[in-house]
Amino acid sequence: MYGYNAMFRQIFTDGRPPLANAEMPAFFGYSSGKWEGDTLVVETSGFKDEQWLDRNGSPLTDAAKITERFRRVNYGKLEIEITVNDPKAYKAPWTVKLNQSLVPNTELTDYLCLENSPNLIGK
Repeated sequence: MYGYNAMFRQIFTDGRPPLANAEMPAFFGYSSGKWEGDTLVVETSGFKDEQWLDRNGSPLTDAAKITERFRRVNYGKLEIEITVNDPKAYKAPWTVKLNQSLVPNTELTDYLCLENSPNLIGK
């Protein structure tokens, strides 16, 4: 499960396949995950058309299929490999690799757009 700005993403791990043609496209699409050894492999499709993939404005269309591979290297390290295949937006699939580290003694807080902004107090 993933949450941001009161939105959420579910990854189903009960064996259901990803949706081929979503009747109700979603901003986060529909995700189905399975374990391959020590790696969680997540397939996502069924995205809303003509949206952004990131804050830079990289396009994402309803034809997109995203594959994510999550592998815990050790207690404090997580490797994530993301492959984007969107033939309506890109000439070929592309992959990005991320390395995440555990940040001990931190607290996850809700992020709601503008609600808690110190810049807007009294305005």
